[in-house]
Amino acid sequence: MGRIVLLRHGESQWNLENRFTGWVDVPLSAKGEEEARAAGGKLQSYRFDRAFTSVLMRANETLRIVLEAIGQASIPIEKDQALNERMYGDLQGLNKSETAKQYGEQQVKIWRRSYDIRPPGGESLKDTAERVLPYYERRIKPSVVAGDTIIIAAHGNSLRALVMHLDQLSKEQVLELNIPTGAPLVYNIGEGGKVLDHRYL
Repeated sequence: MGRIVLLRHGESQWNLENRFTGWVDVPLSAKGEEEARAAGGKLQSYRFDRAFTSVLMRANETLRIVLEAIGQASIPIEKDQALNERMYGDLQGLNKSETAKQYGEQQVKIWRRSYDIRPPGGESLKDTAERVLPYYERRIKPSVVAGDTIIIAAHGNSLRALVMHLDQLSKEQVLELNIPTGAPLVYNIGEGGKVLDHRYL
């Protein structure tokens, strides 16, 4: 049996400021660093064979803090932009509340939560899945099927795309899926990559 721990990065500075972040490379907030340390506390009993993360500093920093907290800073780490947050295009840097006033709450909810509608100049969740899932199949799943325990430190939407695949969620079900910051989500994986169970720590 293999195991995957999915970890959305701790709160970023722009999460704190209620801005659309996307591919803008912003650091963790002080609370985000605390969330990462708390995640490390929950993962003390885990021994990871390897780690995967995006190329964005908020995910990298979260992973670094967690691995240092559990004394596993020397494991192999692979960084790839396939795991980056969804690219929010023209919305990046804008305040979410102000954007809702400008375009309407409903339109902003569609941009944020729909499966296949893109924000202006950005990616839909479907677009994000089309880079996350081939990367998962090619680089991550073989290790897990071989029995490895791995950790993926990434982002709300890249992880939503992966959870949608693992849990076989419909386009409608994924709309309501929210992955909290700094909360480890553990999947036990059986033969052929079949999900046996999953839970938050």
